[in-house]
Amino acid sequence: MEKGSSSTAFSFISKGWREVRDSADADLQLMKDRANSFKNLAATFDREIENLIQSAAPTFSVPAIRQSSEIDFMKKLQPKISEFRRVYSAPEISRKVMEKWGPRAKLGIDLSRIRSAIVAELDETDEEDMYGIMEFNKFRKSRSLGFKEEGSFGDWEPIRAFKTRLREFEKKKNSVEIFGGFKNSEFVEKVKSSLKAICKEPQESKEVPPLDVPELLAYLVRQSGPFLDQLGVRRDVCNKIVESLCSKRKNQLVLRSLAEGEPPTVDSDKINDELDLRIASVLQSTGHCYEGGFWTDFTKHDVSDGKRHVAIVTTASLPWMTGTAVNPLFRAAYLAKSEKQNVTLLVPWLCRSDQELVYPSSLTFSSPEEQENYMRNWVEERTGFKADFKISFYPGKFSKERRSIIPAGDTSQFISSKDADICILEEPEHLNWYHHGKRWTDKFNHVVGIVHTNYLEYIKREKNGALQAFLVKHINNWVSRAYCHKVLRLSAATQDLPKSVICNVHGVNPKFLKIGEKVAEERELGQQAFSKGAYFLGKMVWAKGYRELIDLLAKNKNDLEGFKLDVYGNGEDANEVQSTAKRLNLNLNFMKGRDHADDSLHRYKVFINPSVSDVLCTATAEALAMGKFVICADHPSNEFFRSFPNCLTYKTCEDFVAKVKEALTKEPQPLTPEQMYNLSWEAATQRFVEYSELDRVLNNEHDPAKVRPNGNIIAKSFSMSNLSEMLDGGLAFAHYCLTGNEFLRLCTGAIPGTRDYNKQHCKDLHLLPPQVENPIYGW
Repeated sequence: MEKGSSSTAFSFISKGWREVRDSADADLQLMKDRANSFKNLAATFDREIENLIQSAAPTFSVPAIRQSSEIDFMKKLQPKISEFRRVYSAPEISRKVMEKWGPRAKLGIDLSRIRSAIVAELDETDEEDMYGIMEFNKFRKSRSLGFKEEGSFGDWEPIRAFKTRLREFEKKKNSVEIFGGFKNSEFVEKVKSSLKAICKEPQESKEVPPLDVPELLAYLVRQSGPFLDQLGVRRDVCNKIVESLCSKRKNQLVLRSLAEGEPPTVDSDKINDELDLRIASVLQSTGHCYEGGFWTDFTKHDVSDGKRHVAIVTTASLPWMTGTAVNPLFRAAYLAKSEKQNVTLLVPWLCRSDQELVYPSSLTFSSPEEQENYMRNWVEERTGFKADFKISFYPGKFSKERRSIIPAGDTSQFISSKDADICILEEPEHLNWYHHGKRWTDKFNHVVGIVHTNYLEYIKREKNGALQAFLVKHINNWVSRAYCHKVLRLSAATQDLPKSVICNVHGVNPKFLKIGEKVAEERELGQQAFSKGAYFLGKMVWAKGYRELIDLLAKNKNDLEGFKLDVYGNGEDANEVQSTAKRLNLNLNFMKGRDHADDSLHRYKVFINPSVSDVLCTATAEALAMGKFVICADHPSNEFFRSFPNCLTYKTCEDFVAKVKEALTKEPQPLTPEQMYNLSWEAATQRFVEYSELDRVLNNEHDPAKVRPNGNIIAKSFSMSNLSEMLDGGLAFAHYCLTGNEFLRLCTGAIPGTRDYNKQHCKDLHLLPPQVENPIYGW
């Protein structure tokens, strides 16, 4: 029984030992498999490095710039490889790897005590069983020799191989041959494209959010500007409403400005542009394309010969020496001088009866050709060159009450359709008060209006002037908006019209600049250039500064004792002006009007112009060009002249007296070349081309596309319907209907019979009756 129990126990122990041995064999096999896997991984990495070096061998020549850039790329890659080798070759990494994949330090099981107990218990044991125990003991010893206890061990074979490979690559990477021949552009480009793909920012979503209610209201208010302006709502009020509705957009613009390092200021123009882009982007995302409205006419002039045509339409002509007759003539000459475009000057033709009322010295013309020759000789004598431009005539009638010429019939018909490209309306409000014909902006590609006269100032001086000025103000807004693309105001003294900017686009007769040069030469030689005192020159009507002049001299008679002023001028109020001066016992010497360039005026040193009704006094500019002192009121009409040192402005009566005494006791400063150029017609023409956007039109450039902050471009031209354009067309249509009624025309002050030209006009201009189509002018 005792022997059977011992055999049973030994069998149980032998069975347990076999299970332990099988488990240990399985663990050893798993470790070998993992070690081989890591060794294969290291070999694969080593092969990839070798392939990288071998693939960098040059197969063709690469430009030096490409080669240097690729070498820089590999140099940047070297520290990364060195860092990888340094980290993964450290003993700590090997220890951690072996702790995870290697057998534990005390994996072998010590069965010596069990064996001693069994041997002591059993005197005799089967040789087979003892052989098994001895084999197990050998296995335990072999396991103890293979690994050190407590987890410390030497470098494992795969780790040693990996370290060796990295050391070899570290030696090779410093060689110039590797990176000097690294010219495989295809490989480098793939690497670069991969890096760009990793670092690429997410693209902006193409979905455009819909418009919110404040944006819709802001756009409606801004596009309703013309209508609100007619109701008396000022433009700045509309801008404030739009700005308040677009407060969210304004905050975004401020943040963008701060991000770009710009001052955090956002003006109304930038807000309007952002609002336009917002509307356009929404409409563009829907595929909408605006093709014109109910009032829009796209049958305009098509430039086929490669040369543009400019038509200048004005309200007066020589020999009437008024600004609207002289300045458009100079403008036509200097625009034609460049020979970049064909130019036509369209001026009014008056019947003989009206010529006798308007033209000085009883000068009349029997035919348009005769008057055209007079105009050409006059401008060529003053400019010194022969300008190639066309002069045409349209029927006109002189209004004694308004002291101006009113067009008769449709003035736009006197520019043929083939020449209807660019139009310049000198005094657009005047030309269109009673215009009953084709809309200028429909016939021409680009229409520019130039405001010459401050009509509101003149009308306020008449009976019921306040009421008339109120009506004329809104009529001027009406016709300027309906018939012009752009309006230029010579100074801030004019009415603030829609689509308008302020810019002096007038120059002086070159003859006056030559006089100024002559005066400067005389002064350099020590000669006396000015031998006379002060003078005033202008049409003798109360509104041209005569009332202000008499008031100033009457109030300061004692302070200006002994001061004498020569006055040159003709006009309807001549007798009344002279009688008033005589009654007040003013020391004024009245003489007939004459050309400002007349030799008798060269020796005057001081020109006095107290007028506040002018928009931009031509005589003031001429006096400055001749090197004289100019004394004028501190008024917006004289803003352009303040930059000249010889311009003395005054605000009060006492200031006027001080300026007069200063001018009489001192000598004016000679003009610099820059100042003389600013007064010239060359500079004026350059300013006109810039501010009227004529340079863009002449160069066949379309409206500038708006660029969004992300670089996307959205053109506004026909991407959206424009409420402003629709309203302008409606205003033009309403104006056409009203001016077609003779009763309404007469109620508003029109000359009877001016809706169409009369028989005398047909005879003088060789026209057909207005009821018959005239093929010459393309009616």
